[in-house]
Amino acid sequence: MAAQEYRIERDSMGEVKVPKSAYYGAQTQRAVENFPISGIGFPPRFIRALAIIKHAAASANRELGLLDAKIADVIRRAAQEVMDGKHDKEFVVDIFQTGSGTSTNMNANEVIANRALELLGKQKGGKEVHPNDHVNMSQSSNDVIPTAIHISALEAIQKELLPALAELHRALKKKAEDYDRIVKIGRTHLADATPIRLGQEFGGYARQIELSIQRIKKSCAGLEELALGGTAVGTGINTHPQFPSKTIKKISEMTGFNFREAENHFEAQAAKDAVVEVSGSLKTLAVSLTKIANDLRWLSSGPRCGIGEIGLPDTQPGSSIMPGKVNPVMCESVLQVAAHVIGCDATITICGQAGNFELNVMMPIMTLRLLEAITFSANVVKAFTEKCVVGIEANKERCEEMIEKSLAMVTALAPVIGYDAAAKIAKESFTTGKTVREVARAHKVLPDDKLKKILDPWRMTEPGIPEKE
Repeated sequence: MAAQEYRIERDSMGEVKVPKSAYYGAQTQRAVENFPISGIGFPPRFIRALAIIKHAAASANRELGLLDAKIADVIRRAAQEVMDGKHDKEFVVDIFQTGSGTSTNMNANEVIANRALELLGKQKGGKEVHPNDHVNMSQSSNDVIPTAIHISALEAIQKELLPALAELHRALKKKAEDYDRIVKIGRTHLADATPIRLGQEFGGYARQIELSIQRIKKSCAGLEELALGGTAVGTGINTHPQFPSKTIKKISEMTGFNFREAENHFEAQAAKDAVVEVSGSLKTLAVSLTKIANDLRWLSSGPRCGIGEIGLPDTQPGSSIMPGKVNPVMCESVLQVAAHVIGCDATITICGQAGNFELNVMMPIMTLRLLEAITFSANVVKAFTEKCVVGIEANKERCEEMIEKSLAMVTALAPVIGYDAAAKIAKESFTTGKTVREVARAHKVLPDDKLKKILDPWRMTEPGIPEKE
């Protein structure tokens, strides 16, 4: 850096050249130089959570008589600016950094301290507002980073993911109601099975999403516990006994969520089981979305040479060489996000095992993958609902046509004429190309009125035994 482009800052290790315009300081600059790994940083939502903590901590420390009122005020004002996203470009440390996230905690402390100095009319790099002594007062990276993980994840789930899932559930449930009178062939092992109603099929999808919502909500209970107050190793050294309760109350007020102090600070800092649990619920959602998206693209396959029982909305041309081709691109987007979320869960699981003694040392990448899983899922669910599910149309004629052709219709005859006799009818139907109804009528296995009743596809979609009815 040319002389006019940097300023000299000092930390416990000595002098460091820092870009002159930067709000961050010496420790952040060291981290930038130490970790030129991926070019990926913590997501903005996580940086916002850090600023919430700094804002609340300054207020609590002021109330406890530990922090000068003027300094507390400018820290809060600077932290608010970070919360509002005004300084996102100042968070420059790579995600692949110290496993405690200390570099990014100090990045936040330095940005807030230097901006606070400006608000006091002072020069950046001064010590009137100190990143450690003032902004980080009563805190450690070891309790701040876990706290920020929980705040950012819970906000993302409650504000993005759960609303998106609620809309998808409503859309699928409406399709289940709209298509309850349409009978189609069921399939097991990808082979023809007995009839079902298209509404029943969509009802299954709706229930999958409903259960995913329940699982995710249940897993969120662990995120409501915050590690703040444990400082370095869980003992709360250098922290006023009332600091965690006061700060967490303010965090709850700022976010609208009912956060509480961790019941055991050693668990909260050494383990990340709550994050692993949430990730598991997101993985389960990904598996459910995979099943639904795959079914929809297969059911809509064609339009003339596939199953074609439903039609998906046309969203964009599907081929650069085949005119008129339209593909199930929204389903494919869901499948790719689901694969990514499952990969995120694998990473988070491995990271969760890195709780060595009193600290987990793989929190940054765990945070990134957790927030990706939440945000990507929310975004793709929203797009999938709006651009695919709500516009699905049933092909009733195709559904009825395929039922009558199915060999599985013979299943309804088995309780009346016996399994072996029914199997012979199925085999003849297959070899001759005739329907089960045609073969059964030709062999006069039952009177026409009884045969019509037993081979009624609608009746097959409900519980019951023909000869008992």
